Amino acid sequence: MPAGYSLEQHVPHPFSPGTNIKFKVASLKFIKLVVYDLLGREVRTLVNEALQAGTYSVRFDAGDLPSGIYFYQLRTDNFSETKKLILLK
Repeated sequence: MPAGYSLEQHVPHPFSPGTNIKFKVASLKFIKLVVYDLLGREVRTLVNEALQAGTYSVRFDAGDLPSGIYFYQLRTDNFSETKKLILLK
């Protein structure tokens, strides 16, 4: 079981049009994983549910989005981490 919460850098980096995002959950928590554009607008919610402790991978398909820089953020009630995505088409 993971010792803490973490959000990993997606692979491949940069990506087109899809990528996998991995994260770790230390205990049963409500998890929200969201992708934002450069203006801070939410473009996709990838996870919005309670998850058991473990390691997870979520596929982000951005085929309908324009090339550019995006951010993805993992949040719980006591943890938040944000990483950058670069979409090249």
